[in-house]
Parts: sequence; C-alpha cells; structure tokens
Amino acid sequence: MNDNIYIHELIDVVGHGRAKYMHHMTANWSPIAQEERDQRCFGVWGTIGTTGRWPEVVNLWEESGFRGLAGGLNHETGRPSLQDEKLEKWWAEAANFRRGGLDRLLIPAPWSPTIAELNAAGVRGEVYAHETIEVGRGDARSFLELIAEAAVPTLASFGLRLVGAFRTAMRDDDECIVIWAIPSWDAWATHELALDAGELDAWVHARRAASTSYRRFLMADAPLSPLKIGRQPTRSDRVDGWTDL
Repeated sequence: MNDNIYIHELIDVVGHGRAKYMHHMTANWSPIAQEERDQRCFGVWGTIGTTGRWPEVVNLWEESGFRGLAGGLNHETGRPSLQDEKLEKWWAEAANFRRGGLDRLLIPAPWSPTIAELNAAGVRGEVYAHETIEVGRGDARSFLELIAEAAVPTLASFGLRLVGAFRTAMRDDDECIVIWAIPSWDAWATHELALDAGELDAWVHARRAASTSYRRFLMADAPLSPLKIGRQPTRSDRVDGWTDL
C-alpha cells in the first residue's frame, strides 16, 4: 500500500537553462533531500514543447506521508526568509535557471507504485504521458479506481505502463494526475492513431462519462531521473563543471 505524499511541480525555466536546472535538481538537490528529509526523487522530466508549455520541467518528489512532509515544511519555514539556512546557496543557484512555477500535493491511489517499486520492476519509458483530469466534486477516488479497472489493462496492449495515479490534495477531491511510461515514440504514435481511429472508444467514453475535462502532454526523462537510471541519484552523479553545493 502506498501511503506516501507527492510534491508535483511545474517549473518555468529561464531561456536555455533546462538541462542545467534538471541536473541541479537531481545531482545537487536530491542527494541532500534523501539524507536530510527522507525525500525521494520520483521523477524529473522535460515537457515536450510540441505538446505543452515550454520551456518547462516537471518534478515529482516522494515524501513519507503528511507527517513527514509537515516535518520538512516546519523546518523550512522556521526562519523569516521561509528558507532553510543551509540551502540558501542552493536556492540562489536554482534561481539562475527558473523564474517560477506551480506546485500541488498529490495523494496516490493505494495501489499506485512507489519509485522503489517502479525501479525494482524495471519500469521506464522513452517518452511519458502526463494526464490532468478534472472530475465532479468528491469523485477523484472513484475515477482512480476506473483507471485501475479499465485504463491499465486497455493501454497495456499498446505497451503503456502506469507510473502513477494520484488525486490532488487541498482541493474538493476533484482533480487527478495520471502518468504513463511509453516504451518508444513508435508506440506513442500507434496509440494516438488508435485513439483517432476509434479503437479505444470504450475507454474514452468511460473516461468522459466520469470526468469534466481532460488534458494530456508528453515528457522525457532528465538524464539522472530515477526511472532513467533505475535508482536514486547520488552525489557521485555530479558532472565536472557543474556547481557543487
């Protein structure tokens, strides 16, 4: 049973700084977070601009439940600057690569895999689909069950594997985030052609009946994202020439 909480971040990147920002998050921040906060990097991806906002990075962090997250937030907000004193240099460096973003907290479906389980199962993708689904008030839990019962077996025939199924916290239980790993660009094209041809209408109609809006965009792994390398990034992954904090 997955009882973690996830921090989902949509990051607006400055200019051509996406590669540097992704390295800063995985090689510089993630080892610190693992050691000091028991925070695991679930994934860092670049949004494929042809399908969504650009330049953008999507970060997903795995926390040890609400109490674990509360402990980290309590530590971080205990100073007038609302920043951990030890991380001031890290924040300053990150500001060179990003100009803002939007965060949300995600609660996983009980059956949604942890990053350790995904790595142990060898789940990875050449490309990923990120879905944002709005549903009626209070319907997020039942929609995630529909994902398990209908979407997972249907999309498996196209090679898609579930990475995560979540409902957004601090809302009226009316939004879900679902992420899929797609094995290849050709598999993505096959899936899109099947959708256009009506071959997935049974699933599409079920999704539409249970939701009020739906949006999908594509993402690609950062070089040190856990689903790319099969483990958590460490300090030894830092590349010569990058800032070492």
